[in-house]
Amino acid sequence: MKIMTKAAVVLLVLATTACTRPDRFGGGADDGTGGAGSDAAAGLNGGALGAAGDPASPAYFSQTIGDRVLFAVDTSTITPEGQNILNGQAQWLNSNADYRAVIEGHADEQGTREYNLALGQRRANAVREYLVSQGVSTNRLQTTSYGKERPIEVCSVESCYAKNRRAVTVLSFSQVGS
Repeated sequence: MKIMTKAAVVLLVLATTACTRPDRFGGGADDGTGGAGSDAAAGLNGGALGAAGDPASPAYFSQTIGDRVLFAVDTSTITPEGQNILNGQAQWLNSNADYRAVIEGHADEQGTREYNLALGQRRANAVREYLVSQGVSTNRLQTTSYGKERPIEVCSVESCYAKNRRAVTVLSFSQVGS
């Protein structure tokens, strides 16, 4: 009986530990975006990457260049500010060929779930097309839409809505072609 009790406690501890890892969804950030570059930060490329001061790191990409662009209400048109961010993203991606990117499209909570999923996909596609126009290879870019399902902020005022109307570029370390 003691062995069964000890085994149950060990399994419970292991299960609880697995459920509380902050990077279980691909990033250590708690901003709801899933974080960028967790694979490189975890040391999959020699362990040295991840510092925001390293221009080849996903942390640098996220913090210095910017991993997201914002959109106006009910549009997937990239703003001039968004173009500046995407120009930096394209330059970084073209210089760091070992990274792939998933572009996540998001919407605010206004509108139906179905409409916002489609709008998020249009936003992700607009970002992907822009990056491709800047020379990023199409086989390194994927898109997905979360619609209104992953808000950064939850409240019913424009300042919250504006933060949720976005496309986020999430990096992963991967040998292209593999």
